[in-house]
Amino acid sequence: MTAGRIPVVHLVDGTYELFRHHFAVPSHVTAEGVEVAAVRAVLGSMLRLLAEGATHVGVATDRVVESFRNAMFDGYKTGQGTPPELFAQFPLLEAALEALGLTVFSMVEHEADDAMAAAAIRAAADPRVGTVNICTPDKDLAQVVDDVAGIAQVDRRKDVVYDRAGVVEKFGVEPASIPDWLALVGDAADGIPGLPGWGAKSASKVLARYGHLEEIPDDPRS
Repeated sequence: MTAGRIPVVHLVDGTYELFRHHFAVPSHVTAEGVEVAAVRAVLGSMLRLLAEGATHVGVATDRVVESFRNAMFDGYKTGQGTPPELFAQFPLLEAALEALGLTVFSMVEHEADDAMAAAAIRAAADPRVGTVNICTPDKDLAQVVDDVAGIAQVDRRKDVVYDRAGVVEKFGVEPASIPDWLALVGDAADGIPGLPGWGAKSASKVLARYGHLEEIPDDPRS
């Protein structure tokens, strides 16, 4: 980051953007036979972000879908079923983003989510930074939202900004309770099953009172 005031840092979920555009836009194959439609679409999205005034942008990508979490849980998400022409666009996207002057976090053992969360916390701690916008609809990142630190989650497709109140309204729990909420409800996108008998409403009600799983009493009458 350059010296001086930085009003907003934008952190973009490049993996989400590439997947979404791959399945949303028509195929575009180069003269060499390389599929590049999703890359072109993501670049267009980033150019629009820059045109809107963004000055400091970081994009996180998953060079491979698997991460250290696969060794911890056999059912965790893998790249199985992902079209090879989509996988092949990751290095193309990363090179194009760097050529555009954006910072790229290319993840292998960790995930794009990890990069965005770590970058958000680090950027928010920089006294030059005013606000950090985590640009992804991924509910995992809601746990990083912090009004005091100036971290918000932005769904650019829906044009919605989630601050602390927005997270509470959407999930029924504080940002800090999102990991506990996901542990109870599950997360199909990551291959994590929920606990039997728990749904979104029951998890929200209990965690709104106790905050974290460890604080839930063994005796339901407590």
